[in-house]
Amino acid sequence: MAKASTPKSTSRTVRSAGRSATAKTGATTKPASTKSATRSAAVKSATEAAPAPKVVSESTPTASSPDMKKKELIDTVVERSGIKKKDAKPVVEAMLAVLGEQIAAGRELNLMPFGKLRINRVKQMSNGRVVVCKLRQSTSVVNAAPELAPADETPDE
Repeated sequence: MAKASTPKSTSRTVRSAGRSATAKTGATTKPASTKSATRSAAVKSATEAAPAPKVVSESTPTASSPDMKKKELIDTVVERSGIKKKDAKPVVEAMLAVLGEQIAAGRELNLMPFGKLRINRVKQMSNGRVVVCKLRQSTSVVNAAPELAPADETPDE
């Protein structure tokens, strides 16, 4: 049996307008200037066809007052609910403890009308943790914060 011989391909370097390209012999090649001209024409037509980006609406967060502390939160809960401060304080503190534990465990919170809180990143530092969260609130909840009706009677347990 005779083995079929395969032709070896030879390479040569073509220099054109300061650029070099390796091409196999026998293959037709375009000069580098034609390729770059075609490429720049394609880029130019693509940029002309694309619409200019425009800002739909800009929303900047506004800080109406300084951070809300636990004391202010308790006072607001007492004011809105109409219960005694001594009854509201342990409930608010327990709620904050549970929320902190769940965030530390990496759980998402879906608490309406507060919103949906999702943890994006957690970074351990020498003095604690930095938790980067995303809070999504419904626009109907943000625009119309309902007032709680004051309780006439506190049920005895």
